[in-house]
Amino acid sequence: MLFVKDRIPVEVLCCPPVTAGRLDEAGAAELAGVLKALADPVRLRIVSIIAAAPTGEICACELPGLLERSQPTVSHHLSQLVHAGLVDREQRGKWAWFRLRPDRLAAVRAALGEGLELAVPASA
Repeated sequence: MLFVKDRIPVEVLCCPPVTAGRLDEAGAAELAGVLKALADPVRLRIVSIIAAAPTGEICACELPGLLERSQPTVSHHLSQLVHAGLVDREQRGKWAWFRLRPDRLAAVRAALGEGLELAVPASA
């Protein structure tokens, strides 16, 4: 079982697509942990801001103004995204820079069944 302080391994994302069959408890818990990191409006905005950055990365110093949130609040949300393996952090001098993990985001999309045709039961 993963605890809050345990970093979620980037090499694997728990499980086959949720649309491909039943998830076991461990796989569901791991996927839920990653989705929980994304299930916050501020964190979704951070992901969007980083994705839209011309260089693909952003300095933590820019985010409080862009998000209209305090530095400690922004730091908390960034830590949650880093912990989930969705964002990488690099220290440059006194500032931290953040970039998305495309492999991890692709794994989340795959776990959600991206590109799968879902069978829709016919109406009676």
